[in-house]
Amino acid sequence: MFESGFKNVNINLTSANPRRTFSCGDTVTGTLSFDLTKETKITSITMALTGNVDVHWSTGSGGKKRHRRHFSAKINLFNLKSVLLQENRLGGGQTKLPPGTHVYPFTCHIPHGDFPSSFHGIHGRIQYLLTVSIDRPWHFAKSFETELHFLERISNRPELWAPLSGSNSMNVCCLCWTSGPVELTATLERKAFMRGETVKVICEINNASSRTVTPKARLKERQTYYTHGRHNRNSGTRNLVTQNGEHIKPNTPDVHKELLLTIPTNTHLSISNCPILEVDYMIEVLLDVRGSSEVIVRCPIIIYDNNIYNTLPLQP
Repeated sequence: MFESGFKNVNINLTSANPRRTFSCGDTVTGTLSFDLTKETKITSITMALTGNVDVHWSTGSGGKKRHRRHFSAKINLFNLKSVLLQENRLGGGQTKLPPGTHVYPFTCHIPHGDFPSSFHGIHGRIQYLLTVSIDRPWHFAKSFETELHFLERISNRPELWAPLSGSNSMNVCCLCWTSGPVELTATLERKAFMRGETVKVICEINNASSRTVTPKARLKERQTYYTHGRHNRNSGTRNLVTQNGEHIKPNTPDVHKELLLTIPTNTHLSISNCPILEVDYMIEVLLDVRGSSEVIVRCPIIIYDNNIYNTLPLQP
């Protein structure tokens, strides 16, 4: 067994920030350490830094497997390899390590590119792994891996900080006649928000109907998975946060309301730069008209991480 003679195998990463996150162009440094209880022959110790996207889902009813269809796709973002310990060619092709603690420092660079943030979802994941493989003679190579928390660097585009607004209206019918329109204008301060931040939704409402209306706001997340070429897809939406406002009486014009939505700190980051996996967000503002349908305004937003403050201002 590989474990015979080996103890306490660890990959220790160091990071330039206390949250131990990485982005494109960053340098990854750390050490590989392990303890040997006896002299051990090593052919090589190699390291690989990889970025991969993997999606998979199935459709069809349960029971017989032939009634189910499976869909999957994979993308390799990058695959970088290096050698920490090479075989001793002059001494017969193997290196003998004495008992005790052995430490091997390493340094590698995440390449520059448009890479999506780390993600683990129901039907897919985006992973950045650092894998160390120890190869011994007459043994299968044993691999140890640790995952890097990778964050996409979002460019500082002016449209991310401009106010976001939308309007909608509906004529409300009361029995056989029209009672009057209900109008809604919803405005957000900007389009990009951090996890944990509170979004202020400004609602301008004109209720010229004979019905009571209630303003509401909700944050919705949509995860979409694709096969290559986007010939097949699987999409799911969920509500993360909902906030209800106070009722507005019939025939009440020019009402100003503010609704507050706090983005959960464990929310996924927006992902729009991956061909087979997307995560997007929508703030849906609506007027619930009693006894009738809803007036809805949808505002797409971007959720980013506050660790990339060096490329995005905190305030517009």
